Amino acid sequence: MVFNSLSFLLFFIVVFLIYYFPLKEKTSYQNWLLLLASYFFYGFAAWKMVPLLLIATTAFYFVGIAIYNAKSDKTANRITILGVVLGIGMLLYFKYLNFFIESFSTLFNDIGFHVSWSTFNIIIQLGISFFTFKLISYVIEIHRKHIKPCTNFVEFATYIAFFPTILSGPIDRPNNFIPQLQKKRAFDYNLAVDGSLQILCGLFKKMVIADNLATYVDKVWGNIDGASGSTLLIGAIFYSIQIYADFSGYTDMAIGVSKIFGFKITKNFDYPYFSRNVSEFWRKWHISLMDWLKEYVYISLGGNRVPKYRIIINTMVVFLVSGLWHGANWTFVCWGAYHAFLFIPLLLLNKNKMKTPVGNGRTFPDLKEFFQIMLTFLLISFGWIIFRADSLSQAFNYIYRLFNGSYSEFPELISNNFNLSLFCLLSVFLVAEWFGRDQQYAIAQLGVNWKKPLKYALYYAIIIAIFWFRGKGQEYIYFQF
Repeated sequence: MVFNSLSFLLFFIVVFLIYYFPLKEKTSYQNWLLLLASYFFYGFAAWKMVPLLLIATTAFYFVGIAIYNAKSDKTANRITILGVVLGIGMLLYFKYLNFFIESFSTLFNDIGFHVSWSTFNIIIQLGISFFTFKLISYVIEIHRKHIKPCTNFVEFATYIAFFPTILSGPIDRPNNFIPQLQKKRAFDYNLAVDGSLQILCGLFKKMVIADNLATYVDKVWGNIDGASGSTLLIGAIFYSIQIYADFSGYTDMAIGVSKIFGFKITKNFDYPYFSRNVSEFWRKWHISLMDWLKEYVYISLGGNRVPKYRIIINTMVVFLVSGLWHGANWTFVCWGAYHAFLFIPLLLLNKNKMKTPVGNGRTFPDLKEFFQIMLTFLLISFGWIIFRADSLSQAFNYIYRLFNGSYSEFPELISNNFNLSLFCLLSVFLVAEWFGRDQQYAIAQLGVNWKKPLKYALYYAIIIAIFWFRGKGQEYIYFQF
């Protein structure tokens, strides 16, 4: 049951009507409804995954209370370590155990030690990377005395399983979300309208941009050996836009749905492809994950308060963890390492923070900014090749043919499958992103201050585009993480 489906629409309407009519401002009952709805939503994907979520939630609920009630700091430290190890252990078992078994088995066989280790029949839990990081941050925040433990199990379980964000984030901190569960929530018309427009924006990104581009991208990746260099280049650029539209589209819908229910969720994207270097990109892409890694990994390792060689190591660890977080494949590890090597020189030269916003209030970027944005986008797109590949050999094959293929002919990807409507919509999307880069979301919010006829014409145009130009339904890319 995904956001852009009829089943979700029916689910949402039922929950909304109960939430705001018989349960209006009855906070505890609303939380019960959200919890039941969240478990139903999660179980709809695969009911066999619900027990682990419930067991993990219960365990961390008591771990949090135990940390707070510990009689000494030493005891609190031990319980916190236990909680963190438990969270990491879940990830290692359900997501990475087979990966490590296969990797070490291959390594030992390559150096002459023949082993016959077998992998396990483990079902990877949907959304485990997201809700596990919520659980870990919860116990750490209690240990740091930034929050008190949640003594209401329903509130805590709702924070972990909140249905708009459980499958693909954003990764909200307990400091931000749990207090909202404890307040009375009545229907807020302005917030609901804002949320609805953000949902509309997300639907356009996902169904019109991402799903249509996926058709082109899949054709390229299905015929790497037969594609020209120009086609492989366009394929890489299209995938960059696809993954952004897909993931940020999901985020817009998750935040929009949350707003309708009275919750303000962490922002996860800030127009990352208008970044002038890789450091700026990582402050604008998947913001909740990078903030989590900075807070609980980078700073815990010493951050910038250590010698330069340690700063390099800390940065490398963060990016390797970021890569491995995405999946049990060496492609993700290499993708993380690639970004670390791009990021570290900027950090050492103190060029990792841009002092002025992109454009700096101008209608268009100046020539220097334009080339910085283009170079950064190409570097990021190159990294996405490694990310998209099923294996390192496939990634290297794509890259090799990208640099050694023909550029003398027009890309057959476009010439054989040209779709004028898609390219016009893609152009409109990119222009809207640029001119709306100061907004929380661009496409629909551009018209907020327009006169009513123009504003509603824009909204209707977006709705028509979604129904008329929607692509073939594709699973959200980040569901696999």
